[in-house]
Amino acid sequence: MRTTKQLSVTLPNEMARMVREKVDSGEYASESEVIRDGLRARQARERATEDWLRQKVVPAYDALKADPSRGRSLAEVRESLTNAHAVGTFLAQRSAG
Repeated sequence: MRTTKQLSVTLPNEMARMVREKVDSGEYASESEVIRDGLRARQARERATEDWLRQKVVPAYDALKADPSRGRSLAEVRESLTNAHAVGTFLAQRSAG
């Protein structure tokens, strides 16, 4: 029994050129291999997103729902982001100088 299925795929010229360049460079043996690798990467990204949602977002939501006082106001979030950005900018300038 066959474990693969042949498909016909239409790509924009830029993507088709990228696929061809990957094969021509020797990085991949065939165009199908390039497409399979891209699909595997997409699957991995989707799994990572699902894991993040289950492991981080849902527990944080549940904790906030159970104790709303743990939440932060929009003003507090903005202040925290502004401070973090200022520190990051300072450190970047310091390491560059």
